[in-house]
Amino acid sequence: MIPKDHPRYRSLVTRENLARSTRSGIVSLEGLTAHGRGEAFDYLIGERTTESAHLAERIAAAILISAKHPVISVNGNTAALAAPQIAALQKASGALVEVNLFHRTKERVKQIEDLLRETGSDVFSGEAERLLPLSHDRAWCRREGMYSADVVLVPLEDGDRCEALVRMGKTVIAIDLNPLSRTARSATLTIVDELTRAIPNIAAACKDLSAPECRQLAMSVNNHYLLSEAIREITLRLDHAMD
Repeated sequence: MIPKDHPRYRSLVTRENLARSTRSGIVSLEGLTAHGRGEAFDYLIGERTTESAHLAERIAAAILISAKHPVISVNGNTAALAAPQIAALQKASGALVEVNLFHRTKERVKQIEDLLRETGSDVFSGEAERLLPLSHDRAWCRREGMYSADVVLVPLEDGDRCEALVRMGKTVIAIDLNPLSRTARSATLTIVDELTRAIPNIAAACKDLSAPECRQLAMSVNNHYLLSEAIREITLRLDHAMD
């Protein structure tokens, strides 16, 4: 029997959760494929939060609590994996929570918004418009929500929308286990960590950062350095994989 605090146990629970959420319509079939890619990279970092990810999470917290209009963008995978953690992060950071989907239907948006509300989030909803410069359904968002945001946290993001948000002048914080992805390289700040580890770490940092540290971290963003460190940590782990 695998202990409940073992990463393998959490992986099994996550897979079952995603399968159940796919059957209910919260997660798309394409979302399952995306999760599998991320899980492979989580093995490479040892299914743990690395030093570079810890630093990125504290910088993310500093950016969120310093922002004028921060928004947490939630898709189906994020809602299925971390709905309660999203609620806790919203409370700690003061950010809006808004649903944004690639495979978008009104019914699916409502289902995900209902799940987020049931787990404690105050979801920003209402009429969406095609406001982002994209050809697919992730262009839809709320004018007073994501469109007006200065900072957007985008867990499990696609590269197209990440690039579009950056071009619009927004500070984009990505959570992506692949440090080589287009999203990771396009974002203002990328956290190379698994979602259910990263979100609670950001929330905790939002609560314990002092004002001087917050200012220092918010001004210290160097995504190239953080991605380089993530790749170095993966390489070190692979070097010792057979030890």
